[in-house]
Amino acid sequence: MAIDPTLPPSAPFSQRLRLRHLHTFLAVAREQNLGRAADKLALSQPAVSKTLAELEALTGCKLFERGRQGAMLTQDGEQFLTHALKILDTIDAAGHAFGELASAEHGSVALIRVGALPTVAPDILPGAIAAVRALRPASRIIVQTAANAPLLAQLKAGELDFAVGRMADPEMMVGLSFELLFVEPLILVVRTGHPLLAINSQAGNGGHTQATAAQKKRATQAPLSLAEVMRYAPLVSPKGTIPRHNTESFLQSRGVSLPPSLIETLSVSLARRLALSSDHVWFTPMGAVRDDLTRGLLIQLPLATVGTEEPVGLLMRSEGRISAPALELIASIRDIAAQRRG
Repeated sequence: MAIDPTLPPSAPFSQRLRLRHLHTFLAVAREQNLGRAADKLALSQPAVSKTLAELEALTGCKLFERGRQGAMLTQDGEQFLTHALKILDTIDAAGHAFGELASAEHGSVALIRVGALPTVAPDILPGAIAAVRALRPASRIIVQTAANAPLLAQLKAGELDFAVGRMADPEMMVGLSFELLFVEPLILVVRTGHPLLAINSQAGNGGHTQATAAQKKRATQAPLSLAEVMRYAPLVSPKGTIPRHNTESFLQSRGVSLPPSLIETLSVSLARRLALSSDHVWFTPMGAVRDDLTRGLLIQLPLATVGTEEPVGLLMRSEGRISAPALELIASIRDIAAQRRG
């Protein structure tokens, strides 16, 4: 297959390879589907297929297994992914370097792109962002919240400077590093005045008052059974997420399963509103409700969840260059994480 008719077949690989080959390859690797990759690239699907065919001819390797389930990286594809990320990271580093020089000369706004899990972002990022804004009042900070797998894909594609998420399976961590920040348990929380707290005197308040001393005592001392808890439709994370896996594992280890009547959502703000205004029991990582627990708006049920702890950490590209503003945000996140560990 002729990649470039102006170049002889004996031309070096670096001369025949084009950026469009790398961008198309990464888009398909990220989306695992040629149609979705074509949409992201604003190309037709035949154009994407042709570019992949050119790249596979250049490398002499089959990079994807294509089938009804989509396009999955082969072993050679995983190896090429590492090299492709390094190449694009080097190009991005050059762009950042000249961009920072231009910013210093023309006073441009510093840009930081950070990804975070929905359950982690409200706990860690507000304080860290405030600290960076104090140093760089004109900074522009873009926060992307998503489940762990999409965060990893966005990070590999160079759409994020770094992310705050969870360790993934080895094949998903190719080209990435993980730095542990803290360990976060799964807990069960309800509104103040919830029937499970057995405070009859608060039955008519609708759950919108601060927790009384009696409620807090009940929440920390009275025994509860999971059978009682399952009478109230649980609020849980969607299938495929770590919190959902931990929820199901926790229940199964105690001979219980989720009831058919439940609510699944990745949105922390929606789950919080439902928990505050109804009798749902919310299965959530502690970070998502730390502030509400401190303020007494939500109460943790007295059920031990040992074994559901999950490490949360910084995810970065192994070979990528991180800008000075992004490093400042990372430093602030580390400081807050140290407080959480304490």
